[in-house]
Amino acid sequence: MITDPKTINWSDLGFEYIQTPYRFEARYKDGAWEPGTLTEDPNISMNEGSPILHYGQGAFEGLKAYRTKDGRIQLFRPDQNAKRLQHSSDRLLMPEYPVDDFVNAVKQVVAANADYVPPYGTGATLYIRPMLIGVGENIGVHPAPEYILRIFVTPVGPYFKGGLTPTSFLVVNYDRAAHNGTGQSKVGGNYAASLLAGQEAHEHHYSDAIYLDPVHHRYIEEVGSANFLAFTKDGKTLKTPKSPSILPSITKYSSLYLAEHVLGMQTEETKISIDELDEFGEAAACGTAAVISPIAGIKYGDHYHVFYDEKKVGPITHKLYDLLTGIQFGDVEAPKGWIQQVEV
Repeated sequence: MITDPKTINWSDLGFEYIQTPYRFEARYKDGAWEPGTLTEDPNISMNEGSPILHYGQGAFEGLKAYRTKDGRIQLFRPDQNAKRLQHSSDRLLMPEYPVDDFVNAVKQVVAANADYVPPYGTGATLYIRPMLIGVGENIGVHPAPEYILRIFVTPVGPYFKGGLTPTSFLVVNYDRAAHNGTGQSKVGGNYAASLLAGQEAHEHHYSDAIYLDPVHHRYIEEVGSANFLAFTKDGKTLKTPKSPSILPSITKYSSLYLAEHVLGMQTEETKISIDELDEFGEAAACGTAAVISPIAGIKYGDHYHVFYDEKKVGPITHKLYDLLTGIQFGDVEAPKGWIQQVEV
């Protein structure tokens, strides 16, 4: 059921699905993409043999639309989401959707649902979920005969409760993905495999799970469904894990650029051992949904490591958060090409 935007309490939104009036859909048949169109139907019809249902042949993305102070609507680096979806598609032998067509489709669906882009100053955004799935008559383990690209939107609040409030995470014994597997791709199977670990973390009152590398179980990989950022105690260096099974976060690479070129920090993609947390004064989880979420502490075995403060956000994390969100909401000048406007 579609929710009337006039009834939404924008400042009290969680990260949950709210049906909006329009979504975009394009189909791939006979070796080519058909022109896409907007539709009001939130349901997808597919054959029961579709590979997405049996073998998980599907990938997705996540990005947001932001309302500026003067009422404009803008997107943050949507071309990077398009390229990452192409990478995921290649990994699963799905056809690539062209970058320009992807960006235009995102703009179409956001413009059609403009009333659901939350007002400036509420902390809420319009979350955009593109997905590419393999459909059609099939039963063998091979690529689908047809594909559907669908893009829907929903207004959301912070992914972690409390927004810019430090929360704690639990190191789990589960592996998120294998080094030569699909960890660098945004595919559904990676997230299905994370449900049990996430539930275990929540049952112990932590925000989410932290995964170590699948080979040595020593090096930090991801923080739930987000990437990991760590700031050295001297405040001069930002480090983030390097591994072949980490999803390349657009928020992470944007943060690395801003830390280096605006904040004057050194940045490194490198292995970060779970035993080396004492060298860091602050840490954060980052991603489209998480934005930059400060980490209060990490529980590893019997040890609980506290970063800057369990109740307060560290100054570097705060600066980076303010800089990134300032760009996204139009309050800070963005690097060239980072922002695209949505015409309504």
